[in-house]
Amino acid sequence: MRQHGDIRNLFDEVEQSAGEERRDAFRRLVRLLAVHETAEEEVIHPFARRALSGGDQVVEDRLAEERAAKETLADLDTMDTDDLEFLPRLRALRADVQEHARAEERHECSHIRRTADAATLVAMANVVKVAEAVAPTRPHSGVESAVANVALGPVAALMDRTKDAVRKAMGKE
Repeated sequence: MRQHGDIRNLFDEVEQSAGEERRDAFRRLVRLLAVHETAEEEVIHPFARRALSGGDQVVEDRLAEERAAKETLADLDTMDTDDLEFLPRLRALRADVQEHARAEERHECSHIRRTADAATLVAMANVVKVAEAVAPTRPHSGVESAVANVALGPVAALMDRTKDAVRKAMGKE
């Protein structure tokens, strides 16, 4: 849930900056969203499916939202952040991401906090950290499940991290 606040702050930073600062803030936003969603897909959603009444439907709704957000984010990632269409599209994504975060907090996080014991919460937090460390750094639509992330995530992560390194080496990060 803390990361939901970090994501809101990064959206603010992107919207309130320009030029190279906006590009840098947007890169950080893309990376955080990609890593955050991967961790949720690998840890939070599987737990919610098992532990919550109606968990399958709750998770399917979140995954549909995540898929749509990844598609929009991937489109934005191909745009120049100075393009006149960039900010309106970013604001639409922001509204969708914030609604998605509220739904996760309402339908998953609050129930997990009430139903999981302290040891389970600590274990989940540790697994989230590991998932984030090896997650792709860009959105990959169609990879919204724990199984897909385990099967395709490492390849996507390697490709993303290679692109990140090349971008950085070329002074474009």
